[in-house]
Amino acid sequence: MDRDRIVRIVIAAAAVGMSAFILTTSIALPLTAMIQRAVVLMISLLIIFLKYPLIKKEGSKTGFLDALWALGGLSTGAYVLFNFEAMVARMGAPNTIDLVIGAVCILLVLDATRRSIGWPLPVVTSVFLLYCYFGDYIPGTFGHRGYDAGRIINQMYMTTEGIFGVPLGVVVSIVFLFVLFGSFLEKSGGGNFFINFAVSLAGRARGGPAKIAVIGSGLMGTISGSSIANVATVGTFTIPLMKRVGYRPEFAAAVEAGASTGGQIMPPVMGAGAFIMSEFTQIPYLQIIAAAAIPAVLYYFSIYMNVHFEACRNNMRGLPEDEVPGLKDVLKDGWIYILPIMALVVTLVLGYSPARAAYVGIGLLILAGMLRASTRMKPADFYEALRDAGMTSVGIVAACACAGMIVSAVSMTGLGIKFSNMIGTLAGGKIILALGLTMVASLILGMALPTTANYIVQASVAAPALVALGVPVMTAHLFVFYFGVFADITPPVALAAYTAAGIANSNPLISGFIASRNVIVAFLIPYLFVYFPALLCKAPATEVAFVTATSVLAVIAFSAAFSGYLRRNCNLLERLALLVTGGLLLYPEYLSSVLGLALLVLLYIRQGLGGKGGIAAGT
Repeated sequence: MDRDRIVRIVIAAAAVGMSAFILTTSIALPLTAMIQRAVVLMISLLIIFLKYPLIKKEGSKTGFLDALWALGGLSTGAYVLFNFEAMVARMGAPNTIDLVIGAVCILLVLDATRRSIGWPLPVVTSVFLLYCYFGDYIPGTFGHRGYDAGRIINQMYMTTEGIFGVPLGVVVSIVFLFVLFGSFLEKSGGGNFFINFAVSLAGRARGGPAKIAVIGSGLMGTISGSSIANVATVGTFTIPLMKRVGYRPEFAAAVEAGASTGGQIMPPVMGAGAFIMSEFTQIPYLQIIAAAAIPAVLYYFSIYMNVHFEACRNNMRGLPEDEVPGLKDVLKDGWIYILPIMALVVTLVLGYSPARAAYVGIGLLILAGMLRASTRMKPADFYEALRDAGMTSVGIVAACACAGMIVSAVSMTGLGIKFSNMIGTLAGGKIILALGLTMVASLILGMALPTTANYIVQASVAAPALVALGVPVMTAHLFVFYFGVFADITPPVALAAYTAAGIANSNPLISGFIASRNVIVAFLIPYLFVYFPALLCKAPATEVAFVTATSVLAVIAFSAAFSGYLRRNCNLLERLALLVTGGLLLYPEYLSSVLGLALLVLLYIRQGLGGKGGIAAGT
């Protein structure tokens, strides 16, 4: 047996083993948090160092140094596992071996993160670690007394405040279970069902493939929680279809990037960031997803209407009838995939934990699949689901271990308080300016960091500044979380748009600008829900309904303005009027809403006098 085959077997076995370990320790054999996290990190480091070579080159293979690093990763976790009680006993007074192993662990986590997701996050983490050490050399507000290497290593490795902190803990106890749920869903055929469901709903409509992308990517994205992974899977199907019916490559890539990115803000899952938010804020996860519902719907409605108007403007058609499956047939064959998701939501609504909801979803998915031979999972499917979940999780584990060191550094140095004071000073106590500074910081960090790491940093340094200015805790955290998500489609570094552009053979920068334009309302809504809590369902039902209705109309107006089409092509004056209309409707006050509605109706009637077709035609 050759070396490469042995390495592949070891990686697969480790991934399955990690999945089995997390399930076992979560259900039947609970372990101390730090021990459980150390074992998961140990296995993740092993997989990463064997899977990703030290130097990434085409055709490069696992070498001696990679194997050595993998053994080092095993050693750092095993040291915690077998010396936990002794480490706790000398907490704050580490011996030489503690410091050596701890230093090695920090370096290995940084390198594993570099290998799995790239340079930016380990570089940012290294800056924070250096900030801890050289704080006494920094003048002014951001200076601090500085910490020696022993103190830093002790904090990062020997406590649950650094590498083994909250971010890694959330991954182990919650996020992995939803990754596993998605893996079982995919192996049982759920991915194909969601695509077919989207095709049956929107395939016949004008520009149908783009609407398929909006619906299908939204459904898949809320489970996967990764915009880039979603683009890479669903986009290979939807982007060629969009191009086939006449969409420009840049527009096709933008639609897929925007739709895939929105999965991270769409309940009921919302990706890893929302689970970490619940831990940071101590707000029940159900309250967070309830608050996120209306902004998420508006986000997808914005993309849908931009797609529709673009199709109308270019007189596009849907897919041929013989390529569109019947909705009844799709539901008849795939109802078993809806049942687990509904059960997941119901479990959350009943007040159970997200982990319990994931278990219910997985269990019901397996049981329902047994009812039909075509969906019944075989032993090989179980093995592959466990393997794929483990493989998918290792990058998240490394990133969250890295981000845990950032959180710890912020806590050690008091940087969060200092940053809050700086934002308060720069903003002059004005919330709108503080929101603008925070938005810019989130988008800039998003150019380098994945969404979860971006949120963790912002939750540590920026969200407290907003809270200090009077913004409610959940609102402040949702604000920074949303802009961390939107960074995936915001130029100049829009990772989801770049991935989609690669599939579409389009200009990634243009695709990023179009994607941002398609969801322009989404960039305004976080500001609005700070001032108007009804958008987060934190108001009487009548007020929530009123705000939702006016926001939907605002989305139509903005989409028509940017697309240049309402009932027919718009001239410059009409587009400007539509922008004003959208602004009036989006501001949820009675007078402005009435004026906005009246203006929208007048524009709709005026366009009807000059051409055929309507806003609802071909939807």
